[in-house]
Amino acid sequence: MSECLLALGSNLGERAATLDSAVAMLDALEGVRVVRHSAWQMTLPVGGEHLERQFLNGAAVVETTREPGDLLSLLQQIEASHGRERLERWADRTLDLDLLLYDDHIVESPKLTLPHPRMSYRRFVLEPAAEIAGDWVHPTIGWTLAELVGQLDSGADRLAIVSP
Repeated sequence: MSECLLALGSNLGERAATLDSAVAMLDALEGVRVVRHSAWQMTLPVGGEHLERQFLNGAAVVETTREPGDLLSLLQQIEASHGRERLERWADRTLDLDLLLYDDHIVESPKLTLPHPRMSYRRFVLEPAAEIAGDWVHPTIGWTLAELVGQLDSGADRLAIVSP
């Protein structure tokens, strides 16, 4: 059984009810068990200047027997069942489910990158993730999620360019 960390977000409709429903749907999937989830946190939108409402964000730890690509497909099916349409990047959305970590797997494919490539500098992802999995270690950075949040709190403003 593998342990995974998921990010959840919504900025359209009944946001809390949508996130609660997504957690219930995840827990009902064959080969998936929700171990715990964070509190839902209100956050400002990031990435799109035309986003209409603040997001409600959170994180969940799940145990699964599903392979990463299969789990990602199931997450996208849950998003679609809540009316998610992928018409524009960083658009308003009823539900956003992201696979952040899958054990310590490192995956780079056209459909999936693990760990999630932007999780380490997004407060709206890291804070709820650290609430429920603060001692988990980011497999490529080598810092715990709690340490990554601490870096956001104490780090100087700077730009880092990372390239292979």
